[in-house]
Amino acid sequence: MSSASAAESSAREAYDKVPMPPGFKVISTELEGPVFADSRGRTLYKWPIASLRNGYAGDPKDKSVCEDKVTTKTGGFMSPYPGGLDLPDLDKRKSCVALWPPVVADAKAKPVGDWTIVKRSDGTLQWAYDHQPLYTSHLDQSPGDTLGGTTLFRRGGDTPAERTPVGPPTALPPGFRVEGTLNGRLLVNDKRYSVYVSDQDGPNKSNCTTDVCLQRWLPVLAPETAQPQGEWSVVQRSPGVRQWAFRKQPLYTYSRDTRMMSYDGSDEPGWHNVFAQGGPKHPRSFTVQNTTYGDVLAERNGKTVYFYTCGDDSSDQLSCDTLESPQQYRMAICGGGDWARCHQLWHFVPAAAGEKSDSRIWSIISVDPTTDRQVSAGQAGSVRVWAFRGRPVYTYSGDKEPGEFRGHSMGEWQGRRNGFRAFWLRVI
Repeated sequence: MSSASAAESSAREAYDKVPMPPGFKVISTELEGPVFADSRGRTLYKWPIASLRNGYAGDPKDKSVCEDKVTTKTGGFMSPYPGGLDLPDLDKRKSCVALWPPVVADAKAKPVGDWTIVKRSDGTLQWAYDHQPLYTSHLDQSPGDTLGGTTLFRRGGDTPAERTPVGPPTALPPGFRVEGTLNGRLLVNDKRYSVYVSDQDGPNKSNCTTDVCLQRWLPVLAPETAQPQGEWSVVQRSPGVRQWAFRKQPLYTYSRDTRMMSYDGSDEPGWHNVFAQGGPKHPRSFTVQNTTYGDVLAERNGKTVYFYTCGDDSSDQLSCDTLESPQQYRMAICGGGDWARCHQLWHFVPAAAGEKSDSRIWSIISVDPTTDRQVSAGQAGSVRVWAFRGRPVYTYSGDKEPGEFRGHSMGEWQGRRNGFRAFWLRVI
């Protein structure tokens, strides 16, 4: 699989300028593309209502259900777990509002475009976008952080109602969309099939004209009324036949693609997937391993790297995948509630002395191995470990050889609700 070109890695995803109230702006982020931010640069998130197995959670349109009250009992939304059980670490648990501060609107604020104002249960006013109340995350510390939520790992099914960043529409002609992936912001057509470019083409010129080429590569045709816009141009293939080009490169779909968001066409020499922007660089010491399922991210010795995901079964649907959140959930999955067994099976990925990150999404944090809590850098007895979006990553002791992924999907609902999943860069 070919990666994003140098130009794509440095380019940033273009977006449509939309009316915004005073005090808001758009920030380009490494993983989520352009997002809305407040005056301090904090990313804005939404919490759309989701249908769970035994009910609904999240905000309905034009209403916030995130309250300044500590939830103490399980909600019973995600069967087979009943509601009414005590949640863990109640002496430390915080309210939804404490972790997800509402984006407050001034009494004199006026709606602008898709930005509206909703009244909260306590009478305060809150900004909403496209009818979804907006929040910031306590996890985000610097402008451009998106540690609170992501659109990258869409879990679906019997999984928590998630918070996700909100941003302006990507600048695209009709018939295209952008999907978030670990490799970058992938350009696809409206049916979510990948589009490709060829090294043999010139700027705004297609050289795929033979029957042999056209049997495999289908030009993405532009309608007669299509006009160039921003990074998009129109190539004249023949009289009356027009083709879309992105950044002056004519676009094609691959006739042999059988899956959406495929990378299969990039296996053909000289052909590449297209990214609105490249993805954040993983640590230099990490490797990519070919497996029977696809390409997976691995640490320096070839052992597959896993991330942990978790959402609690409360009305707040708070995440429990950070080291500051209750660890009982992770211990139940990784060691059956046995701390020692969990540490024997799942290991933090250590960062070597002198290693540093080339991106903001990947970082090195210090952890106290006796408590699994994050501590200040250099604290006595702490270990330096790699983290993705502020969460530590792991290897699994059951993987004996490079390319094995026995720990993938370990947990509830194939690891999507509470469990471990591998970093798949490509699925075959």
